[in-house]
Amino acid sequence: MYLEHFGLNEQPFKITPVTEFFFSGANRKEILDALIYSITEVEGIIKVSGEVGSGKTMLCRMLLEQLPPHIEPIYLANPSLSREEMLYAIADGLDLNVEHERIGVMMQNIQNKLEGRAREGKRVVVLVDEAHAMPIDTLEELRLLYNLQVGSFKLLQIVLFGQPELNVKLDQPNMRQLKDRIVHNFNMQPLSRDILQNYLMFRMRKAGYHGPNIFSPAAIKLIADASVGLMRRANVLADKALLAAFVEDTHDIEVRHVQAAMKDSELDSKHNPLNKRNTYIAAAVASVLLCAGLLWFLAPSTSTNEQASVTASAGVINATQSIASPITALTGAPVSAVMGVVPANSAALPAATLAASAFTAAPIAATIPSRAEPITTAPVNMILPATGKGSLYEQRLAAGKQLLASHKAVASLQLFYNETISPKRMEGFLQRADDLGKLEEIYIVPAKFNGKDGLRALYGAYPSIEAAKAANKQMPQRYQEAFATTIYLLE
Repeated sequence: MYLEHFGLNEQPFKITPVTEFFFSGANRKEILDALIYSITEVEGIIKVSGEVGSGKTMLCRMLLEQLPPHIEPIYLANPSLSREEMLYAIADGLDLNVEHERIGVMMQNIQNKLEGRAREGKRVVVLVDEAHAMPIDTLEELRLLYNLQVGSFKLLQIVLFGQPELNVKLDQPNMRQLKDRIVHNFNMQPLSRDILQNYLMFRMRKAGYHGPNIFSPAAIKLIADASVGLMRRANVLADKALLAAFVEDTHDIEVRHVQAAMKDSELDSKHNPLNKRNTYIAAAVASVLLCAGLLWFLAPSTSTNEQASVTASAGVINATQSIASPITALTGAPVSAVMGVVPANSAALPAATLAASAFTAAPIAATIPSRAEPITTAPVNMILPATGKGSLYEQRLAAGKQLLASHKAVASLQLFYNETISPKRMEGFLQRADDLGKLEEIYIVPAKFNGKDGLRALYGAYPSIEAAKAANKQMPQRYQEAFATTIYLLE
């Protein structure tokens, strides 16, 4: 109805997932790249969680389109399947005719087919949409399918897309075997107000609009508040606001148009599903933290001017600009600074446990301090220049070991951690740090996670926690937007 009025070729805010309208901001592109990498290179079950309307199905559709040719996907759109129905669906996806076959025979036929695919150099991945609605018995059958292997090669990959209720289901005692096999957890973050503005105009441009921004700042704020950063809600409100402006014969979207859309949609802050899930915050943060280094490493080393949307690390979040708005939306309270402290001996603890325990140790509504002036305490003179000997990784690893042994510094800023030692990926990160002129401030230190060797990437060396907090505000903007830093104690 309003297409000609706004110069559009099609509706910009359809709620049906259309991959041409995939928005790469707010960590969506990073998660997509990490999913593709994980499916092609890493073994283990993968979980993607997010609120209703956060874009999980759109992400799944994009994944289906962008998987490399040797990956053969089986998409389960209906999760409410019994064990037998799920096996039939997978067999059908493998072009098997197993009608009226017994479960045991069906499983053997599926295994034979998967082994044949493996011999052809192919890998099969099952994508389960709305996995939170899948019966427990069916999830357990999926786990048994995942166990199929030839030698040390797993025959099947599994990706679960679900609402936060999926996390609750996986926390049940009878689900621990499945949960233990989940190696990557990704969380779909709500859109902040600034990102929402980009999102709205991205959709308008994709639909053929060529004019200036038509959404007033006040209208964007109201859409952000009412939608809680959820894409589907934002689409509904924006679509109806356009219709209201069309009826008024205006091209500017103001607060009154959004209010009319809210009234028509019966949408207000009282319907905010996140208000009932404040206890989910720590789990949501922890799930983002587990994919820390991976998302950063996937960015090409030449793209230093691109801004990373993902915020991840191995500790409690620090409310840098890139995550302040999502946390405000989640908690209903303004956030100006949240700083966690990770002790040096924390390597023995699981990363998710550290994140959840430290996060809950300081309730947001009661303990968030106001933004203060930076403390001018000087950093410890521990910067070790690159020597030109060995790779950048070897140089900064040696610098990190020297830092730990010196006892001259008290604290550093942890950017991220990696549960495995991957010099090649760390080299890419260090090359970008060198491009930023910050290589000499990066320290790579060895760490252990659940008994396995890993690495931490630290920034700077400081004589006190206060000095580290002050330095956190002075980090390069790219680092502030890409990482949720934590204070790492060197004592």
